[in-house]
Amino acid sequence: MKAANYMNIITDQLHSYMAFVFPTGNGIFQQDNAPCHKARIVLEWFEEHTDEFHLMSWPPNSPDLNPMEHIWDVMERQLRAQTPPCPNISIFVTAA
Repeated sequence: MKAANYMNIITDQLHSYMAFVFPTGNGIFQQDNAPCHKARIVLEWFEEHTDEFHLMSWPPNSPDLNPMEHIWDVMERQLRAQTPPCPNISIFVTAA
């Protein structure tokens, strides 16, 4: 995703959402170190809006802290280990 696209999401969606959910400005927004998240225009926008909500700092070279990524990895390994392999998703869904 390009920084300009991410900025559109922030200004069109995130800003109004955070204002609604955290009207006193005490909300914390979390993002990782993806290039579009660290773009200068994005970081400057968050600095201009620090009175409305805070941006959680994310350590560089951190492990993936999103638990879903680990779950997807486990599921993929289990699916690949099936014998015989599942030929398509519809068979997998009906078998479950």
